[in-house]
Amino acid sequence: MSEFWLISAPGDKTNLQAWERMNTVTSKSNLSINSKFHIPDLKVGTLDALVGLSDELGKLDSFAESVIKKIAQYIGEVMEDSKDKVQENLLANGVDLISYLTRFEWDMAKYPIKQPLKNISEALAKQVTQIEADLKTRSTAYNNIKGNLQSLEKKTMGNLLTRTLADIVHKEDFVLNSEYLITLLVVVPKSSYLQWQKTYESLSDMVVPRSTKMITEDAEGGLFTVTLFRKVMDDFKAKARENRFMVREFYYDEKELKCEKEELMKLASDKKQQYRQPLLPACLSTSLRNGLMVATVSGELRLARKTEAWEKNIICSGTVLLSQGPLLRWLKVNFSEAFVAWIHVKALRVFVESVLRYGLPVNFQAMLLQPNRKSVKRLRDVLNVVFKHLDEVAAASIMDPGVDIPGLQLSNQEYYPYVYFKIDLSLLD
Repeated sequence: MSEFWLISAPGDKTNLQAWERMNTVTSKSNLSINSKFHIPDLKVGTLDALVGLSDELGKLDSFAESVIKKIAQYIGEVMEDSKDKVQENLLANGVDLISYLTRFEWDMAKYPIKQPLKNISEALAKQVTQIEADLKTRSTAYNNIKGNLQSLEKKTMGNLLTRTLADIVHKEDFVLNSEYLITLLVVVPKSSYLQWQKTYESLSDMVVPRSTKMITEDAEGGLFTVTLFRKVMDDFKAKARENRFMVREFYYDEKELKCEKEELMKLASDKKQQYRQPLLPACLSTSLRNGLMVATVSGELRLARKTEAWEKNIICSGTVLLSQGPLLRWLKVNFSEAFVAWIHVKALRVFVESVLRYGLPVNFQAMLLQPNRKSVKRLRDVLNVVFKHLDEVAAASIMDPGVDIPGLQLSNQEYYPYVYFKIDLSLLD
């Protein structure tokens, strides 16, 4: 189950005994997997400031979660040919999300704990906001490439009346640079092939005998050439239409067709390179560190160690190594950054709510629970029984939904006798 409960209760002797009781019951009955969640000694400030910060952190929590979901889903979109490998690319500080969460350690370098809580909150908000802005810019550029490519690819689909002919016709199919003659392309229904062969020469005057040939066909019909004098072209088109032979408005222009082909190939290449790109001959090895390629020459392939927060980033395909493209690299690095920031926001929320709920001096224990999918209701009941002494009214309202908690209707936040926040790692749903 990818859902976790981040809870806290006072850290005095009585409540530590309650913790032990909860751990014993939940582990015996296999209700959840529990681990301590370590939050450092942060600067409290004033209670008034904490009340305001509580609201701000709630909004930041939702915002950060929405950003990491956007990035995760965009990684899936970019990796459209390898969707089964998306989850393994969702890492935080080089490890899988569950490992990072269950072994959470506050990043002292990035978020120094000697500064006020508001400063930490603002730094987290600024970081996530910048990531979202960069994501919009990069996704817009990628979507433009993808949209243009899809528009061109659509032209290669459809029937012979509408699709592009750039990849079908050849120079040899046409009479070119003639003052008098012109070659037309005619779409003929399959059921009318014989009629076409018998009648095309007589549809108008000045049609070159035996000048027709079929270039290609699809499920509905075939594409035929016919050569005639320019001056009878309009008459031929009208007569052809009367016989259900459709003349394509097409004139062979080698430069234009070449440009169309090259544009299609370039867009396909640009799109693919955002996900994966050729890197080095097979005699070289590369590694990805902090999102940057660090290339070294050696006689064998070496993969970077995960313990150094290096990511495996080499795929051998024949004699060419393929590296992750710039967009996918950016998405992975910034997914990690955003996820780490999000969990720090959760830690801040637990700290603030615990101080507001349990008072000063700061003394609480945070715990991370991973509920058994089949035992969620029973786990909730156990927690309610163990910690009901923290808030008898809230506990009673859980047991009896008819009991109202004054003021609680003002908030949509789930309320329990203990501090509770949900962390859902189902980011691709």
